[in-house]
Amino acid sequence: MAQIKATLLKNIQTRIAYEFKDTALLELALTHKSAGIPNNERLEFLGDSLLNVVAAEALFSRFDDVPEGVMTTARSQLVKGKTLAEIGLALELDQLMILGLGERKNVSPVKHSIVGDAVEAVIGAIYVDSDFVTCQKIVLNLLKPYLDKVSVVPEFKDAKTLLQELMQAEHLALPHYELVEVEGPGHQQKFTVKCSVKLKDTSATGEGLSRRTAEQSAAMKVLKQFNYAESDTISEDNRVEQVKGS
Repeated sequence: MAQIKATLLKNIQTRIAYEFKDTALLELALTHKSAGIPNNERLEFLGDSLLNVVAAEALFSRFDDVPEGVMTTARSQLVKGKTLAEIGLALELDQLMILGLGERKNVSPVKHSIVGDAVEAVIGAIYVDSDFVTCQKIVLNLLKPYLDKVSVVPEFKDAKTLLQELMQAEHLALPHYELVEVEGPGHQQKFTVKCSVKLKDTSATGEGLSRRTAEQSAAMKVLKQFNYAESDTISEDNRVEQVKGS
């Protein structure tokens, strides 16, 4: 059994491309809190911070003209639980996780969230066992497949979608669209639509050659009353804050 464990630990170090001076740190990084104390929570805390710093610096260096909001979104994709779980499973950390009896009985295979947390703990362990530069090199190597695929193209959404998301974030009723007028012959009709929202009891009318385009126009006029410009790209978190501050 000890030989199998030693072999698995060696295999993990080979996959990580780092050989621990103190393998007890690696074992600690693979010890879930359900196994008692000591466990990997402190190393996970450290590794989480290191991971975010390395990912942020990589994006900052790679994309020199990308705004902060877009880089924040890209970083969240790099360090999210799903990504970390994939990395951990590829390293086969799940094969050596030290779990408490409850986790062992109830979970098979190991929860992805536990594997993802272990990746952060391993990163913390590498830092403690070596230094920041070494740790950064290994983290970049682990993230490389995801860095190569990360998108920094701002996500543009139509005005109706943005306005609906804003109302949902504020826990208010969805925007109400009312057809006010239809003018012109059948093949050249012009539609006028009124859009009303509960936020600050705001409303606006828009026109278009179809009801849909009129609704989009009205929604954009409502958004503009909240200092939202059509060319803006606003993240999910700060879109509401911008409106509240207007």
